[in-house]
This record gives sequence, C-alpha cells and structure tokens, in this order.
Amino acid sequence: MRLFLTTTLALSLVPAASARAQSCDGTFSKKGNPVTGLKYTAVAGVADLTTPNAIRQLRGIVMARGYDVLATEPDAGDLLMEMPQAANRRSFPLVAKATTNGGVTTVELRANLRGGVFANTDSVKAEMCGLLGALTGGAAGVAAAAAGENASAAGSAPTALSAQMLADRVSKERDRNVNEIPLRYKDRAFTLDGMVAQVIRDGEQYSVIFDIIPWEKKAIRTPGESQFKTDIVCVLASGQSVYALTLKPKSKVTLTGTYREYRASPLPSVLWLSECKPAT
Repeated sequence: MRLFLTTTLALSLVPAASARAQSCDGTFSKKGNPVTGLKYTAVAGVADLTTPNAIRQLRGIVMARGYDVLATEPDAGDLLMEMPQAANRRSFPLVAKATTNGGVTTVELRANLRGGVFANTDSVKAEMCGLLGALTGGAAGVAAAAAGENASAAGSAPTALSAQMLADRVSKERDRNVNEIPLRYKDRAFTLDGMVAQVIRDGEQYSVIFDIIPWEKKAIRTPGESQFKTDIVCVLASGQSVYALTLKPKSKVTLTGTYREYRASPLPSVLWLSECKPAT
C-alpha cells in the first residue's frame, strides 16, 4: 500500500491548531476503487511554519509512529518514508512535498493504493489526520523540527521475525526498487530465528549464515513472490566465539543484530546484520 504526502500552500491565517482540525476533517476525500486503485487525500494548514521545519517535524512524527525515513531534503521540501511491514499490514512508502506562503504551510496528504489493495477508510482518515494534527507552528514547531531532524531508529525495539521472512521481504523489495533497501533498513534492529546453514570465521569474527530456502525449492509459492534469493548473514559481536563454536549446520538459533550492509550482486543478494547476539 502506498501513501503519498504533499505539503503545499495555505493562505488562511487562523490559529494553527484550528487550521489542522478544520482542514483535515473538511478536506478528506476518497477516489477510485479497489480494482483500479484507491486514492485518499487530506489537507491541513499550520501558521508560522516554514517548509524545512514542516519536513523536519514530519520526519520526527512518522519515526515516532514506527515509519522508516528513506530520504530527507528539508530545504527542498521533500521527504520519502515508509511504514514497515507487519504480520497484518503491508508496507507502504510515503512522499512529502512542502511549500510555504506568508508563514503558513498547508499539508496535503495522499494515500495511493495499488489495485487489489483494500483499506478501511476510517482507519486511513485517522492515520492521515493524526499525522496532520501533530504538526505545530511557532516556537513549539521549531523545537519539534529540531527533535525530528535528530530522531533516529537506533534504540528502537528490534523487529522480530524469521530469517526466511526477512529474506523473502528483501527479495521482493529488490524487485520493486533495489536502491531503497539500504535506506529502508538503516539503523534497524532485528531478532531473527531460523536454522544455521554455515558458521564462518574471518579473523577474530564469526558470522552465522542463515539457511534460506530459495524460491525454486519452496513447497508453497505465494502470488507475487520474488524469484530472487537473499542470504542473511549475522556477524556475531565480540565475546561470542564460544557460542559460535557450539553451532552446527541445521542448529536452531535466534539472534538479535542491527543492519550493516546490503549487496544486490553477485547473486544471491546478501543482507548483513552486525553485533549479533543470542536473543534472551
């Protein structure tokens, strides 16, 4: 599901809080249909807010809600972000475009859903208006913008899933846009469970290579699944040599680590996690 945010002009000089509430409730609209694709739009205006600060605020707002920020250009008024995928939710990217006139910025949020993707309209409205309603102007807006600019995904709770699920997800994301992958996973922490394919030693470091089933060997293949294979390598943290030496092929492990690097070639593609430790 794709969600596009665009920040444009507003000429209203009403107080920021009032502008947000009135604009979002009054302008939310839905167009299209689930077959060809749905488009949702909501607009709100905030007084005493600049274009860069609008983008910086949005960055902090969405990161606090669990979104991944892929690219930020505050001076140009551009922001690319994405809600991570969960068991009951598809991931969706967001784009923001901001402009300001007379100290007033209007934020237009757009959600463009691909054909075949369904969404609860009330939930979409609540999410979009929630983002809009969190924006503020004046001194509070400046402070929120500074906090948003410095917000980081580091320290957030690790995403727990199987190594196979992460590998399949990254492979599908490679099909869509391989250049987004390093941006999407920067600073992200994961707790992965799976079986060991191999443990390798490089100098004083040990790495666990997860056993990932390639597409052609799967008993069940879901529609739209990528045919590419992505290997997942977990570079163990220092002090894990004894643990590493106890692992054998087909051993079951659960490891927590942080994204380090992704390489699309040579095939199969590889995603590395670093500072990996057994999950407790």
